[in-house]
Amino acid sequence: MRKETQKLLVLSLLGFVSVNLAAQQKAKKDTVKGLDEVVVTALGIKRHDRALGYVAEKVEAKTFEETQNNNWAQSMEGKVAGLKIQTAGAGPLGTSRITLRGEKSIMMDHNYALIVVDGVPLGNSTTGSGTAAYGAGSGGDVPIDLGNGLNSINPDDIESVTVLKGASAAALYGSRAANGALMITTKSGKTKNGKLKVTFNSSSSFDSVLKWPDWQYEYGQGTLATNAGSFYYSYGLSPDGPSTGGTSSAFGPKFAGQYYFQYDPEVMGQSKERQLWRPYENNIKGFWRTGSTYSNSISVESSNDKTSFRSSLTYLNNEWMMPNTGFDRFNFALSFAHQLTKKLKISTKFAYNTTSSDNLPATGYNNQSISYFMIFQNPNVDLEWYKPIWKPGQEQVDQIHPFSSYIDNPYMIAYEMLNGVRKKTITGNITADYQFNKNFSLMLRSGIEILNEKRTTKRPWSSANYLKGFYREQFIKNQEYNNDLLFSYKGDWNKFSISASAGGSIRYNEYLLNDYQAIGLKTAGEYSLTNALNIPVKYPAPRDKHVDSVYGLLTLGYDNKIFVDVTGRNDWSSTLPKQNRSFFYPSVSTSFILSDIFNLKSNNLNLWKLRASWAKVGIDSDPYLLDNYYSASNITGSVVAPTIFNNPSLKPEKNTNIEAGMDFSLFKNRLNLNLTAYQNFSENQIIPVSLPSESGYSKRIINAGKIRNRGLEFSADILAVKGKDFSWKVGGNWSTNENRVMTLPEGFDGIVSNVGDVVFYKMETGGSLGDMYGFKLLRTPDGKVIYGDNGLPARPADIEKVGNAFPKWRAGLQNDFRIKNFTISFSFDGQYGGIAYSQSHHKMSEQGKLKSTLPGRDNPGGMIVGDGVVQNPDGSFSTNTKGVLVSSYYGDYYRRANVETNSFSTDFIKLRDARIAYSFPKETIKSIGLDDLTIAIFGKNLWMWTKFPMFDPEVATLDNATITPGVEMGQLPTARTVGFQLNIKF
Repeated sequence: MRKETQKLLVLSLLGFVSVNLAAQQKAKKDTVKGLDEVVVTALGIKRHDRALGYVAEKVEAKTFEETQNNNWAQSMEGKVAGLKIQTAGAGPLGTSRITLRGEKSIMMDHNYALIVVDGVPLGNSTTGSGTAAYGAGSGGDVPIDLGNGLNSINPDDIESVTVLKGASAAALYGSRAANGALMITTKSGKTKNGKLKVTFNSSSSFDSVLKWPDWQYEYGQGTLATNAGSFYYSYGLSPDGPSTGGTSSAFGPKFAGQYYFQYDPEVMGQSKERQLWRPYENNIKGFWRTGSTYSNSISVESSNDKTSFRSSLTYLNNEWMMPNTGFDRFNFALSFAHQLTKKLKISTKFAYNTTSSDNLPATGYNNQSISYFMIFQNPNVDLEWYKPIWKPGQEQVDQIHPFSSYIDNPYMIAYEMLNGVRKKTITGNITADYQFNKNFSLMLRSGIEILNEKRTTKRPWSSANYLKGFYREQFIKNQEYNNDLLFSYKGDWNKFSISASAGGSIRYNEYLLNDYQAIGLKTAGEYSLTNALNIPVKYPAPRDKHVDSVYGLLTLGYDNKIFVDVTGRNDWSSTLPKQNRSFFYPSVSTSFILSDIFNLKSNNLNLWKLRASWAKVGIDSDPYLLDNYYSASNITGSVVAPTIFNNPSLKPEKNTNIEAGMDFSLFKNRLNLNLTAYQNFSENQIIPVSLPSESGYSKRIINAGKIRNRGLEFSADILAVKGKDFSWKVGGNWSTNENRVMTLPEGFDGIVSNVGDVVFYKMETGGSLGDMYGFKLLRTPDGKVIYGDNGLPARPADIEKVGNAFPKWRAGLQNDFRIKNFTISFSFDGQYGGIAYSQSHHKMSEQGKLKSTLPGRDNPGGMIVGDGVVQNPDGSFSTNTKGVLVSSYYGDYYRRANVETNSFSTDFIKLRDARIAYSFPKETIKSIGLDDLTIAIFGKNLWMWTKFPMFDPEVATLDNATITPGVEMGQLPTARTVGFQLNIKF
């Protein structure tokens, strides 16, 4: 047995065994969770894990309390098999794209897991800035990560999160839970005999950039211009030659102690004398600062046999790594429950959140993004030259940007191009539970989510895209009401048990966006709608939805060894036509406790469980896809004809899921293993397909397509060492998902979406969602690059598959040590098999900014011969011998359209988080009236291994409101965080 245990430990350390430490009990108890714990399932119903025929993985409060992320969801990254938390790398709020078991829908935005708080679904709406990630030269704006409903949840208020991964687990929540659900239970009073308990939690953390691109500082600005046979540089026309100071490329002379006429910030023009040609190696990194986050939370709770309450206040202040960016967040939460009579219990939970910021960073590839500046900054340009922002006497009128009118001053981006937000969120519910007798009960619950948000966008005069400035106000109102009625019965007959529930729900969502845009300002620096050069444009955009539902659940059990669940739900959705508005979907699951059935229980085998489930879920559409609607025009009083032909005969999508697995608890619950295999079919998908231009429409909406997802998940909990003064818990998780397109509609070109008209997400039968297409290099059958007569790589005629945005597998590994009063914990996670295209890499390589563009620069005349072959007239190949300028070679080899040369593996291993804590002995702190006093130092994203050349391989693009994995389009740096924490309870 000892040898087998050692093997398991070795496997877990290698990442093949997965452990979910977050679902374990507190370290001080030296126990690993059993498979008979209570978990929260759909509709907030509490169930014993042994009775479930599907995976319900529980993440405890300490995961969120100890890691202190700005967005609580990111605390779970790498800790739950099959769960992926994806952000766009777009600033401090870190809006998360949460998916379970891969992608099921062709539409990127339709793959998110449902978030449920205390039994009430959270709308979790995201409203984008209305702008694409790629907009260079288009004159528009850039995307901004302004957060969503997830950001309103205070991590200190979370009691636990139960992850329901499959459609079976979430069947009772209907359409929105087709991709699984995260069931959040918030904290409530848990003290005894009415004793008042106060908890104070304070943390301070500091951010620095985790990883930088590999910039070169050996050659300066220029394009290999020569004078009398020698390379030179000149800012403006000078005795050395014509100006080379207007280019964004860094193919200029090598820094070798020579002197040139350069930019002089004192005269804001050409220097009077030649100056030393030198690099400024801190001219990008020096712009960034050490970010900080301070959070203070206090809670008060109490309970007795009839009443419980908890109230909390939390304030968080963030100053992000980019100057003049960050946010403030205030949370108030109240939980109250009272047993009015022996039969009636009333409970309510209420949360109020405000998030405010004078400026959040913009992302994307366009002038207003600081990423754009970092790409175009040259090695010989001092960052200090930009600091005054405005030319003397031209404040708020004309900025300092001496090298290109297309490149905005970075300090103007930070201090003048402001993206403000004021957001108020109210969520809550009130629940009445009436127990008629020991068998029958009734639950009535009403939940609400209210969002009011004001956004402001300021762009000063002389900005590259708005020469006369720009001001915008957006007002967003989003209200969702959920009302549930559930009648339940529980009974036992000898060895048989039965539990039955039936009920219904009414969901109504009301959304309205009012958008006012003042394009051009009369007076510079005055931001108001009344200062508009023209009457500001208003875009009212409603998006309402109503769904009525009835549902039922039947659970049968035999001798506490065999369990069967059957559910059924019928929805009536306002987004579908009358004839298809009603749709029904069922599920069935079963659990066999084999260790009890075959009497196998012993000290070595505590539990052996076999589970299986099948479910079918109907999925309705987004609002307003049935009829064609006109939209508001920029010209007041006029409208724009629709470009998408909607479908008045839409049917609901169908999602069919089957899964099976086994759970083991061994060696007195010190080793828990879980294995799950699943398969999911998504059919009748609601997708847009292209139409010929002569039709007057670009696309039409249809039902078509069939997608299959199948995969494996493996996890384990191991209490490796258990002692009075020392314990060690080890774990991890591993999951793989294979996605396949089974069928596609006729006439569908397969293009689902694209980013920047360069990377195309295209589907073909037999392919996968996330397949990325674009132009590649032409190669011989044995893989050599083919060059043209001009010495540059030959170009293919059509796009080809380059790779897939999603990894083949993910894994996580956690360790948790207790040494007397010290606890030490750290976790790693990683992934393998995906790729991402990098717009930043393309542009910096094209311009000679990266070290990978140094080879060949010292060649005579700055010429380089590409490694490859040319095709002869007879079809044979011979070695390429044609030399071209280094600038031309790298500019073409890494051209924007070449997706192959600008795409890289997103494999990585991260030290995701680490923590060292000390809890003072009880006898020491008791004398000063404390129950607990803990101090800790913690870190996040402390170390990373990857071959991805930009900031972070966990990359995605914020394209309006859509987080699109697989493309880096102006990504902002990822933070490495170190912090301190104090926790006091009395």
